[in-house]
Amino acid sequence: MKQISLTGFLVLLCIQVNIAQTTQKYPKADISFLVIGDFGRQGEYHQKEVAKQMSLTGTEADIDFIITTGDNIYPKGVASAMDPIWKSSFEDIYLGHSLHVNWYPVLGNHDYAGNPQAEIEYSQISRRWNMPARYYSKTYKLSDGSQLLIAFLDTSPFELGYYQDEDEPFRTNVASQDTSAQKKWFTDLMSKSNAQWKIAVGHHPLVTSGPRKDRKNHVANSWQALMEKVGVDFYLAGHEHHLEYNQLSPKLHHMISGAGSKITALKSTEKAKFAQSANGFAAFFIQPKVLEFQFVDESGKTLFSQQIKK
Repeated sequence: MKQISLTGFLVLLCIQVNIAQTTQKYPKADISFLVIGDFGRQGEYHQKEVAKQMSLTGTEADIDFIITTGDNIYPKGVASAMDPIWKSSFEDIYLGHSLHVNWYPVLGNHDYAGNPQAEIEYSQISRRWNMPARYYSKTYKLSDGSQLLIAFLDTSPFELGYYQDEDEPFRTNVASQDTSAQKKWFTDLMSKSNAQWKIAVGHHPLVTSGPRKDRKNHVANSWQALMEKVGVDFYLAGHEHHLEYNQLSPKLHHMISGAGSKITALKSTEKAKFAQSANGFAAFFIQPKVLEFQFVDESGKTLFSQQIKK
């Protein structure tokens, strides 16, 4: 066997280290997670392809959890916590080992068309589905002792047009919620927190480049000024079936991650920092002074990335 000199071995080792460094796609972080929305279509419309790439990204990025931005099950949510569609649209699709972490969902309008309470009850059946209530929060400690605070909102009851919807039980489900109580909870939570990073998650976006761009946005009217007032850094939404990033103010950043399965064409992108009709998801990497996110498509390509510093 041909012998290699010590010098040659060290050179080869340096080359391998350099290759490993240059192929590191995702940054190291205290907390890392994925964000997916508008996805549960029994594997169709590229849902399986997105799920496969989520698994690969989840492994490489060593994710801690996954956030959903709603419309978890199409077309009309679930009938019960035992509905077979849980298996065909969720459990049998997101099979990768890295995806067996905690999932933190919010409800979308399609979830409200079925039995939204059953999505909360499913938390008692699934190890990874964690939805304790229609709105709730999670807090994480960062390496310098500061905190990441995430508030998960229930935005459908704030869309006034839903109260006149002809479909039942959708209209009754929406009307049964106390919007004032939710806003008080959110205001108290955020105002009393000294978290370094404050993130809110809801289904409906505050702005969009998608088909609903020119519609009256009741959710934005209810939430945007409040989010700015209480110091929210980032709002994550779905509802529109594409990927988009906007900066609404010097403080408030805004994302749409609603491309987990069926996508739709964009209407106008002139005000967006990034918008693309492509299947994919977002990956977040949070450190005490830096928040970085990337949009990743179903092939693993990074479509857009951004750093926010404090």
